[in-house]
Amino acid sequence: MGRKKNGHIVIGYDLGDNYAQISYYLPSAEDVETLAVVAGSEQYNIPMMLCKRKGISQWFYGKEAVRAANEQEGYPVENLLEAAWKGESIIIEEESFDPVALLTLFVKRSLSLLNIITPQEYLDGVMFTVERLDERMVKVLSQVAANLQLKTDKVYFQSHVDSFYYFTLAQEESLWAYEVLLCEYDNRILRLYRFECNRKTTPRVVFIEEDERYDMQREEDEKGELPTTGLDRVFSRIVKEKCNGRAVSGVYLIGDGYKDGWADESLHYLCRGRRVFQGNNLYSKGACYSICEKLGLREGREGYVFLGKDKLAANVGMRLLRRGEEAYFALMDGGTNWYDVKKEFDVILESGDTVSVLLTPLNGGEPKEINVVLDGIPEREDWTVRLRIITQMLSRTQFRVKVSDMGFGEFFASTGAEWEKRIEIV
Repeated sequence: MGRKKNGHIVIGYDLGDNYAQISYYLPSAEDVETLAVVAGSEQYNIPMMLCKRKGISQWFYGKEAVRAANEQEGYPVENLLEAAWKGESIIIEEESFDPVALLTLFVKRSLSLLNIITPQEYLDGVMFTVERLDERMVKVLSQVAANLQLKTDKVYFQSHVDSFYYFTLAQEESLWAYEVLLCEYDNRILRLYRFECNRKTTPRVVFIEEDERYDMQREEDEKGELPTTGLDRVFSRIVKEKCNGRAVSGVYLIGDGYKDGWADESLHYLCRGRRVFQGNNLYSKGACYSICEKLGLREGREGYVFLGKDKLAANVGMRLLRRGEEAYFALMDGGTNWYDVKKEFDVILESGDTVSVLLTPLNGGEPKEINVVLDGIPEREDWTVRLRIITQMLSRTQFRVKVSDMGFGEFFASTGAEWEKRIEIV
């Protein structure tokens, strides 16, 4: 892993079902690197396991937890992320443990590995990435981040699909000139993701489609074939179906399921006119590229926006007067995670009883103006109504506009009147 460097660092932290992984970036470095758990190796995976020693309050994590469990020294706790998401207490030796606290313990212990690179007090930001990022998972990860008491407030979350997007755009453009296929295999479940960019719009819009999930053991059983030979033939059939009639310029094979080298027939097909890569640190590196871009540490791709299932599909703003001239005021930017979007600001109403919001779809559709009518607003002279406006996404396709009468200094007291409208983005 090289000599220890005293410098600021940001990380992408992948929390998977079975393993965790940390990629990092130092401003003095040329590119993002992945933390090896064994010096000089490409062993990046930290087993997602804790193990409580029998009879005492001592916890092992990662490889030590696996060893302690195998040697029956303690009680293993697996599926940490799922347990925290479910919120069900974990009982060990008749003692109850909070699953979010245990997940925090695992993350805290694993972050100590960064001390090999640079002291943790130099940590400037963290991007956690998980397979599924719903409202419950956001709450769990927010609690974990709070429990860690990091010296930075720059802690963010994104899905594996987002990390795939950031990883892909960080590569040379020839790799994603056409579609990109991601095949994630964990020795049982095969997940397929398809990256596609529409270069005809401004900004250029990227879509990532999760094609299907396959239980490869069941697929093999249905074919009645030998384990490795059958697995290769099943995988080959699947990727041929996915690539047939489509322009695919790049393929990524990630996950521990490929490490036994069984995919000869499949690789022979995939490598015809395509560039194929195999590894298992795509998500953590993608998360690290993402936070680097967010914090301005590396240049990102200008003019691209990703529209995933968690993304806002339109720009939302208002037309206002600034210093006597009409200007556009952005409220919510398309392509951002809907659960991150909230804005609060004050305006002075020129006249009338209406506030207008402008929606501009990113798919090239026509902009449309939505009026929020302020029924019962106090009748005052022009430019003497101050309003507080709060806009917040409630889901990927719906946001709320809340307007409050704030009065006007010493001239008019607030009436306490409030108005609210929910607007669909389609």
